[in-house]
Amino acid sequence: MAFGRTVKRKARGMVAPSIFLALVAYFVWNVTQGDRGLKSYAHRQDLLRQAQADLVRADKEKDAWEHRVSGLRNQHIDRDTLDERARAMLNIADPNDIIVPYGPKDRLF
Repeated sequence: MAFGRTVKRKARGMVAPSIFLALVAYFVWNVTQGDRGLKSYAHRQDLLRQAQADLVRADKEKDAWEHRVSGLRNQHIDRDTLDERARAMLNIADPNDIIVPYGPKDRLF
């Protein structure tokens, strides 16, 4: 009988700490593994860095296209850009052609 009481008393004494430890374990697991946990945060940071790199790459590509298109504006048509586009559209562009871009104030001779 005394053995049974001792076991009961110890079991009752272990209930509160066990519940507390289970709750702590649950929250610790959610902090590291949950939807808004540390691993998820690191993954979102990687996605953010990748998106920023894509944005920089897209901005550079947009700037390059704007530079190319600026040679074909109505106010001023760059002869070299016009010649390049005409050759490409008429399918007479030579793959060995070398195109060297230069500014409007640069002179070739």
